Amino acid sequence: MSRTIRTFEATIPNQQQVRDDLDQLGWAASKLWNVGRYYTQEQWDETGEIPDDGELKAELKSHERYTDLHSQSSQRVLEELAEAFNGWFGKRRNGDDRARPPGYRKNGDSHPRSTVSFKAAGFKHDAQFTRVRLSKGRNLKEHRSDFILCEYQTRPDVDLTEWDIQQVRAVYKRDEWRLQFVCRTTIDPEPPGEEVAGVDLGICNFAAVSFGGKSVLYPGGALKEDEYYFTKKKAKCDDSSSREATRLDWKRTGRRTHFLHALSKAIVEECVERSVGSLVVGNLGGIRENDETGGSRNWGDHGNLDLHGWAFDRFTTLLDYKAEAEGINVELVSERDTSKSCSACGHTDDNQRVERGLYVCEECDTVANADVNGAENIRQKVLPSLATDGGDRDNGWLAQPAVHLFDRSEGVFAPREQVVNREP
Repeated sequence: MSRTIRTFEATIPNQQQVRDDLDQLGWAASKLWNVGRYYTQEQWDETGEIPDDGELKAELKSHERYTDLHSQSSQRVLEELAEAFNGWFGKRRNGDDRARPPGYRKNGDSHPRSTVSFKAAGFKHDAQFTRVRLSKGRNLKEHRSDFILCEYQTRPDVDLTEWDIQQVRAVYKRDEWRLQFVCRTTIDPEPPGEEVAGVDLGICNFAAVSFGGKSVLYPGGALKEDEYYFTKKKAKCDDSSSREATRLDWKRTGRRTHFLHALSKAIVEECVERSVGSLVVGNLGGIRENDETGGSRNWGDHGNLDLHGWAFDRFTTLLDYKAEAEGINVELVSERDTSKSCSACGHTDDNQRVERGLYVCEECDTVANADVNGAENIRQKVLPSLATDGGDRDNGWLAQPAVHLFDRSEGVFAPREQVVNREP
């Protein structure tokens, strides 16, 4: 038995009735963020250390802005701030000089509407009438029992009564408020089989998957095209915080999210079809570090831009929960030497990767797609090596992987010959 978490988004039919109240909470969350941001900057300047969420809560719980929201909602704002600072510091430590600390949530004299999270004590769910009651902070209540009563509408296939709702989030998207229900349930699916697959994550090919007899490449071209297209369009905006720039950011984020969902879904479906019960993924932790000097590894101007634009953490999270729902175990393993070693004979040589897409073994004359060779090495991390188990296997599939492209017209991955992509 295992627990799984899902987030379901819902529209709010009584938008006009609740909009003003939700606006107040959204602005209050931004103001509290700014108070916490100012305190964190002071501590960083004085001590060189970032306060954790516990210190932020202890220091700011008596602040007037803290009581604009329900106490658990205020706690979540400060937790998010601490997470953002730790994320920035982690990138800085890994050599990302372009990383900037989280900023203030302010545009001139106004504040944006921040997401407001309501934990168990901050909401009450009425499944019968599809409504949820959201708590206000003491400062924003006109009387003691004041709250916001939101109607909601989910997709037809979503039944929230089947889930244990852990948290409700009010999110301002595309000029209206929406609700996100963070839910948990217990599942116990049967694994599709006992086979093992390996996944190598990269730049040109976002993912290469080895099934030990067949391999599939999933190019990241569509994702990179979107990044280039939207960056170019945004550069034409007079103001990076303008309405048009914000719209472009929303659209780019939406496309990237859909790409990652579609890719993780395609890989899991392929695993189910091939009776895979264990999926081994290369862990990219520390990829920016130089093994010899301990400093930041230089991948070149374009390589560094691509590297820092990768969304691998998000992708592995999506892959993990989609695989879990099918009973497939996901295991992260080190990628060390997987690009240098021959998956057929085990010989390791820094010069065997002739170019980005080609791997040639000088020891056994194996010719392979470099990304597929890496994926097979990752797969063998939990299996007997082909080089040592005495097996005599055909390895032609290493050099001739199937290619599945992202079909923009359908929003899914499909074999290359079936895809006719359109302009962004």
